[in-house]
Amino acid sequence: MSETNPAFVLQELKKVSFENRPIPKLRDEHHVRVHIEQTGICGSDVHYWQRGRIGDFILESPIVLGHESSGTVVEVGNKVKNVKVGDRVAIEPGVPCRHCDYCRSGMYNVCEDTIFAATPPWDGTLQKYYIVAGDYTYPIPDHMSMEDGALVEPVAVAVQICKVANLKGGQSVLVFGCGPIGILCQAVAKAYGASKVIGVDISESRAKFAKDFAADEVFVSRKDPEAPTDPVEAARALGEKIVKTFGLDGADVVLECTGVESCIQAGIYAAKKGGTFVQAGMGKENVVFPITTACIRALTIKGSIRYQSGCYPEAVKLVASGKVNPRKLITHRFKFEEAEEAFEMVRKAEENTLKVVIEGVRS
Repeated sequence: MSETNPAFVLQELKKVSFENRPIPKLRDEHHVRVHIEQTGICGSDVHYWQRGRIGDFILESPIVLGHESSGTVVEVGNKVKNVKVGDRVAIEPGVPCRHCDYCRSGMYNVCEDTIFAATPPWDGTLQKYYIVAGDYTYPIPDHMSMEDGALVEPVAVAVQICKVANLKGGQSVLVFGCGPIGILCQAVAKAYGASKVIGVDISESRAKFAKDFAADEVFVSRKDPEAPTDPVEAARALGEKIVKTFGLDGADVVLECTGVESCIQAGIYAAKKGGTFVQAGMGKENVVFPITTACIRALTIKGSIRYQSGCYPEAVKLVASGKVNPRKLITHRFKFEEAEEAFEMVRKAEENTLKVVIEGVRS
């Protein structure tokens, strides 16, 4: 065993470095130590690196980055029963307090005392060894790769979004955004029996990938010189055009995964009367919202964040069964020592970049 614990640390705004830290000790007899094997980069990691905060979570001291990870269990507390040394596991990165009313109801995604990896002030998983509660690690079968295990995290996000929508078999589902979360929402919706899943994006290549991955249809939004000059009316025209293109009176379920104001507006106008609109993408904190249309159409409007009880094991099952194959989203792979290059690639957000993963420390 190495006597140090190499870690990729966000020191301050836009400044990262590698550190050799002490090997972390188990915090109590319910915790495990995991040798991290693979880590996917999420937009939130890049956001902290470039902006230093997300909402009320503000970077005030150095933190290790990364939260989409898998690894091998190398040490267990004496009260851990669900995993043993040598198990290959997906790691759920947020461990809640377990005692508040939200936790007791299963809504631990809104627990105020959650320890969430790479969310200030807590360290993340881009280190050789990571300590986490044993029951927040999930064994993965032999046929699942460690990359699959790391990407269980964004699959769990998609599972949560579809559960928030109360998605049922036979429904039509319109997903704004063909980035990783949007594409995974499309795949989960198909796995749950949606009759028609439509992906929307401005990128031709991403839309094509989405159709090859899971979507039944895709719509590429292009600048329309004849669109109304008022931005909200332009969004209305776009939403109505999308559903008309695919012969729908409106979508039963709209999943908004971009956070872009015009997409949010178009999503409301594309929703069927009595339909459901779920906001998952995060962009500007305040947007112009067509509330009158939402009321007239009797829409159910919900927000989605992270994942609740049952989402992670459900995500593992979807990946293990082959119904969702997140590994196909990986466009770039880096070694641990190349972590800053990997983050820079995600920051650039080029059209050919979907999912970037970093291999763990090997020695």
